This record gives sequence, structure tokens and C-alpha cells, in this order.
Amino acid sequence: MTVSILGCGWFGRALATALIAKGITVKGSTTNNEKLQELAALGLQPYLVNFPGEQGNDPAFFDCDRMVVSIPPKFRKGEAEAFIPKIESIINAISRYGIKRVIYTSSTGVYGDNQGIVNELDEPKPEDESGRLLLQAEQAFQNQAGFKTTVIRFAGLVGPGRHPGRFFAGKKEVPNGSSPVNMVHLDDAVGIAVVVIEKAAWGQVFNACVPSHPTRAQFYTRFSRELNLPLPEFENGAANLKTIESVNVPTILGYRYKYDNWLNVVLG
Repeated sequence: MTVSILGCGWFGRALATALIAKGITVKGSTTNNEKLQELAALGLQPYLVNFPGEQGNDPAFFDCDRMVVSIPPKFRKGEAEAFIPKIESIINAISRYGIKRVIYTSSTGVYGDNQGIVNELDEPKPEDESGRLLLQAEQAFQNQAGFKTTVIRFAGLVGPGRHPGRFFAGKKEVPNGSSPVNMVHLDDAVGIAVVVIEKAAWGQVFNACVPSHPTRAQFYTRFSRELNLPLPEFENGAANLKTIESVNVPTILGYRYKYDNWLNVVLG
């Protein structure tokens, strides 16, 4: 089997490493020519791929059995307007090259902050532009008749280089200390994607979020303490009441989280 990963950033590289360890051939893309050697050093086949304007892209990258689309939307960098045209260009390329199975990595940001407890069976009701654009991108993939897409919605990602103990260490008057956290470790994000491929769980939606939801104050204080950093001070209140759950990860994939209780695990 050959898997092409469009977007070998933090998640894409970790996924590539896991797939290669299972004997799967992996092709990975970057938009930066200087990163080609870094990707090759991981054991994958590197390609320079850009969207839109994909005429210069190497067709060999699209010669694969499965494709994982993992591109950051970069909304904070003012690229919101270009996001959907980029998605449409990617979908056109997937269709043109006859790729039949796709994973699209999205975000639990498609759910509104005040939707309460939600899972994959609930209709997302985004409240901001980024959430609406992410949902529009999901729907664009799901509406294709020529290939099947599985959407994985990541909660907040933590892991190597993203230790949550550093996020608010030493800060004062941090808002919404009573809001529940919705997080997932990189290892579990990768694990879920790997099982989707292994079990051929196509045409599905999965919320990748640990079923452990301490408050923001509990979560960030606990991990700042783990690193012996100054503890943050939170204000009471919960502007965000969203709690992400999943019915599909345990039932369809049979996946069990490695990091399943934020108040017990050690991230190091």
C-alpha cells in the first residue's frame, strides 16, 4: 500500500513515521523546498506540492492508494478567503488522478462553543468564520461521488514540542477557568488515523478527543506543575461549555486512547 500525505507538518510527519514502521510506502508533501531533505530523512518520498496552481506538481505524488489531506487553514494569517478555493483545487486533483480513499483532518472547532455535549451524530453549528469554513471544507470532501472521505476532527493537540504546561505558565487572570477542555495527544491522533486506514473505515466522521474533560484551571495548572513552572491563575467562569465526545471512535474503530485521563498521565 502507498499513502500520500498532503501536508507533512507536525501531525503529518508523525503519521508518516507510524505508517513507515508498519511497512507502508509513504509519500509526503511540503510547500517549502528546503524541507525536502528533512522529509527524506524520515524515510518517506518527498515532493514539492502547492495548491492552487497545481500544474507544476509531480503526478507521481498522486499515484497512491490512500491520501491524507492535512493542511493548516492558517486563518490567523489572513488566508481565510483562499482556504475553500485551495480545498476545491485539492479535490479536483484527487478526482483527476483517480484516488478513491481519502482522510481529511478537520477540527472540533466545527462545533459551536455553546452546543454543550456533542458527538459525531450531532449537527455542527459553528459560531465563527473559521468553524464555518472548516465545516464547508468537510462537506466539500464528503459530497464527492468519485471517492470516499473519512473526516477526523481533532480536538486541541498536545504532544512533543506542545506541552500544555507551557501554554499559560505564570499568567494571571486567565479567563474561563471553569470551561471543560477538549484535547488529544499526538500519539492518539496518529493512532486513530492509522486504524482508519487499517480497518478501511471510509465515509465516516471521527471526533479525536480524549474522553476526559477537566476544567481549564485543573488541566493547565496540573501540567505547569509537572514542569515545575510558575502556576497560572485562572478566573472563574465558563464562556465555552462545549464538551466533545465520540461514539464512532470506540464502536467503529475499537480504538482505546493511550492518554485517556488528563489528571493521571505524565507527558514529560
